[in-house]
Amino acid sequence: MSIDGRRWFLLNASPDVREQLRWITAPEAPGTVRHVPIEGVVLTDAEIDHTLGIVLLREAGRLPVHATPAVVSILERDSRVLPTTRAFSEVPVTGLSLNEPVHLIYRDGSASGLSVEAFPVPAGPPRFAAREEEGHTVGLMIREEAGGAACAFVPGCGGLDEALLDRLAEADALLFDGTFWADEELIALGIGTRTAREIDHLPISGPGGSLDVLAALPCRHRVYTHINNTNPILMEESPERASVTRTGIVVGFDGLRLTL
Repeated sequence: MSIDGRRWFLLNASPDVREQLRWITAPEAPGTVRHVPIEGVVLTDAEIDHTLGIVLLREAGRLPVHATPAVVSILERDSRVLPTTRAFSEVPVTGLSLNEPVHLIYRDGSASGLSVEAFPVPAGPPRFAAREEEGHTVGLMIREEAGGAACAFVPGCGGLDEALLDRLAEADALLFDGTFWADEELIALGIGTRTAREIDHLPISGPGGSLDVLAALPCRHRVYTHINNTNPILMEESPERASVTRTGIVVGFDGLRLTL
């Protein structure tokens, strides 16, 4: 995300982060051998597929991270992502308290004009976490402080209650968990033993699925993100894909750009 199209913050840092950085616009690299063209990383949780990219960005020299105390605790104690990265780079951490906006600051100390607010969503902690703490999995509401445009980012979510829907309805753009199409998707394919809901991902289809609910939200942009490679909405000619696009919801893809 960026307010000026030049300086960017990452929402989570996946193992594919090096490829993803190719899609962003950044100022020309300074006259140094190593340069990471981002201002910081904001995390929704401590899952490996959302945080391993922090280690891959160790060449930044200084890589600010924003996360809740619960997420930081897991990254320090359980996955050891932060101690590993600190062996190569300075990693200052800004804590995110639930339901309290925090100003995002550029690496040079100047204001970005963006704020981020973490809010709880239904989900369990990573399976490698030693204990469960409040705030281990959150959604993010990013706001442009001058104009008030808002984007909600919820890549992992096990359910949608009225309070959460009311919060998401405030966003101009919503990027929401589209991991699985069906609750028994992995079981049906013979590659898993747990349902989508059992691993804290609300399926798109079926009773209580996210599709009909998100279709009714007033957000100007609605996008499914975090899509698993088993999900048939990735196939452009599939009936599942057609069911999504008929509602006006976009199936996320590499290089998708939203302007608010």
